[in-house]
Amino acid sequence: MASSNLHTNLSEPLLPAEALSEVASAAEAGAAGSDEAEYPGNLFVVAAPSGAGKSSLVKALLELDTRVFPTVSHTTRAPRGQEKHGREYFFIPAHEFDAMVAADAFIEWANVHGNRYGTAKKAVEDRIQQGADVVLEIDFQGAMQIRNVFANAVLIFILPPSLEELRSRLERRGEDRPDVIELRMRNARVEMAQAGNFDYVIINDVFERALFDLKSIVHAQRLRYSAQQRAQAQVFRALGIQA
Repeated sequence: MASSNLHTNLSEPLLPAEALSEVASAAEAGAAGSDEAEYPGNLFVVAAPSGAGKSSLVKALLELDTRVFPTVSHTTRAPRGQEKHGREYFFIPAHEFDAMVAADAFIEWANVHGNRYGTAKKAVEDRIQQGADVVLEIDFQGAMQIRNVFANAVLIFILPPSLEELRSRLERRGEDRPDVIELRMRNARVEMAQAGNFDYVIINDVFERALFDLKSIVHAQRLRYSAQQRAQAQVFRALGIQA
């Protein structure tokens, strides 16, 4: 399996054209090395601008669907609120992150708002190879890199209903200084411009409706011919349906 060596930086606001160029380069760089294998499990990759409700939606999905498992990413940032090491993220120092990058241990890694985040390759592959469905919360940069490695990953983008609502959510969260909120809003415009590179888009206006949409995507993926053939192999054989 090949991994993408691309890493990108959202610690400073990017112009939309620059961001589009980076994503296009990532797709071209990884196309030849992407893994076309049909794993027994599904890999769902959920991205969104900060404040769009990605984490809340994924958390609710995990509570409702016991067949979906999270993969915990590594980050150099400090824990927020009630976050715990090994639950939301593996919080590691910069030198340890550097060592993992040097060892090619990540499917992807990115610098987002001045902190680095990475997804461990082995943790994802082991779970989907065993038939589990895995969901990753990630930024759009990482989602593009993961598609280069796992060609059959299902990419889902969460949008806010408006920029005004996005700003309001960031302010209500009470975690960031005003200048950080401004940076997140500038970056949100760049990130939302990438929604067209994803398989599905959910507008998180009413939370319950957005959660229903997310559950529907997961369920529909399990009903694809290839997934049903793997999960119901005995039925397919009994009916004389061949691959």
